[in-house]
Amino acid sequence: MKKKTTILIPAMLDFHFPLLECAFCSENYEAIVLKNENDIAYTGLKYLHNDLCYPVILIAGQFISALKSGKYSGNVALMIPQAGDACRGSNYIHMIRKALRHSGFGHVPIISLNFKGLEKKNRLKINIGMIRRGLAAVMYGDILMILQNQISAYEVHSGETENMVHKWTEHIKKGLVEGSNVSASEMRKTFFEIARDFSRIETAESNKPVIGIVGELYVKYCHLGNANICRNLKDEKCGVYINGFSWYLIYYLDTHLAQSAGLYGLGYKLVIKYLSEIQSCMVSALRENSFLCCDSFYEFKKSSADYVSFDCNIADGWLIAGEIVNINRNVTSKIACVQPFGCMPNHVFGKGIYSSLQRKFENIMLSSIDFDSGSADVNLNNRLSMLIDM
Repeated sequence: MKKKTTILIPAMLDFHFPLLECAFCSENYEAIVLKNENDIAYTGLKYLHNDLCYPVILIAGQFISALKSGKYSGNVALMIPQAGDACRGSNYIHMIRKALRHSGFGHVPIISLNFKGLEKKNRLKINIGMIRRGLAAVMYGDILMILQNQISAYEVHSGETENMVHKWTEHIKKGLVEGSNVSASEMRKTFFEIARDFSRIETAESNKPVIGIVGELYVKYCHLGNANICRNLKDEKCGVYINGFSWYLIYYLDTHLAQSAGLYGLGYKLVIKYLSEIQSCMVSALRENSFLCCDSFYEFKKSSADYVSFDCNIADGWLIAGEIVNINRNVTSKIACVQPFGCMPNHVFGKGIYSSLQRKFENIMLSSIDFDSGSADVNLNNRLSMLIDM
């Protein structure tokens, strides 16, 4: 009997990856999301230049630290996603291979998760069951993230929101392993059950604002990359709104894959339609239970058309401006814009459009925050305090 491959996945999506572990597990793979955090930036900098993107330094450091720990041996592989566009993130896999060679782990293979035909000899072999579970995990991760970020700062009974997230995470993981709760009808039903359950949490009135967070993917969704910005805001009794990962997923399909020729392009368009319908159900479940949320993707894109060109499609591209516009309309006017220092797509499509948006929306308040291995906590706290008090 062939031994399973243990796939080590770097921390990237705090709410989604614990669920995606179940999606990637199969008769061939056992997926493990890494949780080691100590000195990973220092470890990454030992093998990579500090001018590189902050996320790749953290990811390489986390991989190498995990391999050095001795916990993982035998049939082990590392996995990293690739967008396949002009963003340097598509080259992370080559940088990490070099770092592995220099650290004595050049024999450990890296598997690429991509839909652009890259790394054909080292691509993750996925089946329809893994895709269905993966899409469901993304949607469930979105609703849990949006709910916890909105409620936890205002909860009357400390820890109640976190306990609710844990309860539903375990329930969803069990369903993903069993293959249940992954159809569109099951997801719609579960969305409303989750939203109703969270709406029963007792909350207190607060005069502190909700802070929206937009920006580069890793820094926006991973606490390792953003110095725990959500925890810092919750300590200030501020609600947090981070738009769901499914918006990025549909954006990526729409800008990178739906233009493919022939049946591939048609197939991706059908996936976009399917995901958009499920996303609309999630948005309805949130709003009907008095929670804040951006519009579903088609409305989201339509509302962005007057403010950004859809030709801006490298990395997070026009999605950043789209999220600023939509969060300002539906959630809050105070928005923290986060990115790794030196991230060119975000400096062009993010910072490059902030002043234009501020001229068009008189009420909007944007604070741009860069992160790298030398970032001081005091700079982050000052930026957040300024945004809260504006």
